[in-house]
Amino acid sequence: MAEAHNPQSNQAETLIDIRQASKVFTQGKLQLPVLQALDFSVTRGEFVAIEGRSGSGKSTLLSIIGLLDSFSAGEYLLLGQSVPGLSAYQHSVLRNRHIGWIFQNFNLISSMTVAENVSLPLRYLAGVKAADYRSRAAQVLAHVELSDKLDAYPEQLSGGQQQRVAIARALITNPSLLLADEPTGNLDSQSAEIVMNLLAKLHQDGATVLMVTHDPQLAARAQRRLYLADGQFVATATVTATQPTCVAPVNSSLAEQRAG
Repeated sequence: MAEAHNPQSNQAETLIDIRQASKVFTQGKLQLPVLQALDFSVTRGEFVAIEGRSGSGKSTLLSIIGLLDSFSAGEYLLLGQSVPGLSAYQHSVLRNRHIGWIFQNFNLISSMTVAENVSLPLRYLAGVKAADYRSRAAQVLAHVELSDKLDAYPEQLSGGQQQRVAIARALITNPSLLLADEPTGNLDSQSAEIVMNLLAKLHQDGATVLMVTHDPQLAARAQRRLYLADGQFVATATVTATQPTCVAPVNSSLAEQRAG
């Protein structure tokens, strides 16, 4: 059985709890398994990296966790709420309230200013007045050190700045969970370092971050690393300040994982 649970999950609130979950794509009469019998949990305040080669299933898993797709079988609880069986509207409400997305391609709208891009999620959040959009955008842009770019357009920004705008957009609803899909994939090394430092700072400030990447150096920046291959977790690693990397098979006992 493939397991990727946090050994400390019984001591903190579990945000994500996935049990025996699988994903199968159907093409005509052909069925293509993408994810297979996954057990996986993330607790509040963790920074977890899911690492794997292209085609390993990591982006599919992130899309399902982010309620953009669904498992074919298995159980998925988000903040204690069972996800299978929810309507599309219930998915959207849960996603808008609790999940902040950071995409590889930024997904900024070119015809909108930075402030308008950042405040866009607020339009789908009940209880926030339109008059407050700009001030809320200014607050999160200050957090990513782009206070002077409120009225700029995406084309006027560097790639690294655009990704920081995307992070600000993900933060504006104060989500329970930040999902980052190859967040440095389209950036030069200097911009990538800035973005990774920002994610690390957000984690230090209490954010829960789940990132997928194919880059071992980026994965090493996370608190916990999971390795996905052919739709299954094949290894797990815990990263601490005094011990950079400790890898163990995911089917090892919890005692062995703690010893690591």
